[in-house]
Amino acid sequence: MTKPAALLLNKETAQVIQAAFRNAKFPNITGERSMRLLGRVAYGLTNIQVNDLSIERSEVELKEDNAIHIAIKNVTALFKGTLTYGYAGAWFLQLFHSVDFEIESSIDLQLSIKLTCQKDQVVPDASDCYLTFHKLTLHLQGDKQPGWLKQLFTDFISFTLKLVLKREVCKEINAVSQMLTNFILDLAANFVRDKDIIVDISLASDPVIKASYIESHHKGLVLYRNNSSVLSDSVFSPSLLTESRMLYFWFSEHSLSSLASAAFLDGRLVLNLTGEKLQELFEMEDTEVQRKAVQMVFQGTSYNDSVAKVWSLTQPQISPQPEGTVVRSLVAVEVSILPAGEEPLVALYMEKEITVTIQATYEEKKLILQPVDSSIEIKVFKCTADPSGKDPSIQRFLQNMILVAGIPEVTSSIGSALTSLMNSKRLDLFDIINPEIITRKGYVIVQLDFGFPSHLLLHFLEKSL
Repeated sequence: MTKPAALLLNKETAQVIQAAFRNAKFPNITGERSMRLLGRVAYGLTNIQVNDLSIERSEVELKEDNAIHIAIKNVTALFKGTLTYGYAGAWFLQLFHSVDFEIESSIDLQLSIKLTCQKDQVVPDASDCYLTFHKLTLHLQGDKQPGWLKQLFTDFISFTLKLVLKREVCKEINAVSQMLTNFILDLAANFVRDKDIIVDISLASDPVIKASYIESHHKGLVLYRNNSSVLSDSVFSPSLLTESRMLYFWFSEHSLSSLASAAFLDGRLVLNLTGEKLQELFEMEDTEVQRKAVQMVFQGTSYNDSVAKVWSLTQPQISPQPEGTVVRSLVAVEVSILPAGEEPLVALYMEKEITVTIQATYEEKKLILQPVDSSIEIKVFKCTADPSGKDPSIQRFLQNMILVAGIPEVTSSIGSALTSLMNSKRLDLFDIINPEIITRKGYVIVQLDFGFPSHLLLHFLEKSL
């Protein structure tokens, strides 16, 4: 995450700080002082609450190998509560009074947030927190209160109040920052989990803070039914990324291959086509060979009473290259016709070695997979109407159909399925700007700008606090 992203997130800092001020629980402040002519005076500030909070501006700076430094300028807050005081005056007459008060304040806040790795998770430490008070003015309800009360506040009570405010506000900021981090981690963990397939995104090392970016390294292990992929050496280097975009994700070939393997083992690499989709494939051209192939395969049965099943027989091999992601797999195609009241009849069965180069884009909240180069080699061919396989024109037609229409249909279906999966994880709620999916030899980079989903932050603050 680069400095521009930090600046964008900093715009939302005000909401977090305001939530911390409002959610802080301020204890009662009590004390006793000796006042001239009045003797010992006891006082107490109770029911302290924050009203009318505003923040003028917030600034963020990434400190090299240190912390995220946030400066909150001119926090104006109105504190309300009840001031109770009692004293032993002349003749030792005990008198007790209560009066509502308001305290006007102007505060600067300095935060240095360190990021550490604890139990393989990111843990923010915002305990380095300082409040500087530029104004702390007491207003008592009514005009008949003794003037020495304000002097008592200025001389004694305000000092204790500053200590209490600093302690409670900083404690709450630290608590809210940890809650917000856990919320984000939970969102991320849920995003890379679907049923029995889980990607372990726990940290491999402490986060790195540089002057222009923050970087975190995650294990990327794929877990499937208690089986885990093996952690491999990473070829990642910061020099592989630029700093012109807000957010960068770097994926190793090993992680992508492990995901494809899990999807295969989970039986997800299966596609059924019927009706109009099946018709589009077999009638992509109007030739004598096409009509002959349709007659031989479907034997007069309508497309609505037929189904084509496509599935992967072997674990796909994933190889990112500069021209795109190269996928290799042994794939089966089975076309069955469904006569009314009879058992399904397998009319065609094929096994073929497929190699396809895919380029991926993300547009209008949809993942689009576009095959740019494909090749197939038929390994097994069985057609009920041509058991001897003496008519090579049928195979040529089917091979061409698979290249021209079949592979694009399969990749499009995979893109749609992945889009639905990601949107079920609420990705469509985020404003993703000009995303780029870049393939290089052995890895994939996703780089993007984004708009902060303020509604998610508000929902989190309302729900959590």
